[in-house]
Amino acid sequence: MTTVATLLARKQQLLERLQEDPGPNERDEIQRLLEQIESALDALERARPSDRSAQ
Repeated sequence: MTTVATLLARKQQLLERLQEDPGPNERDEIQRLLEQIESALDALERARPSDRSAQ
């Protein structure tokens, strides 16, 4: 599984946990983890070579 696929799978798991109406502490932790995943995905996107540079 690629890094992106792993991050997306983890994000999906966390979003599902949010739908289960967790307590405030768990909700805060899930939100924190989702922010980390989003940051990692953004960094991977920025590091990816541009499709335009290949043309």
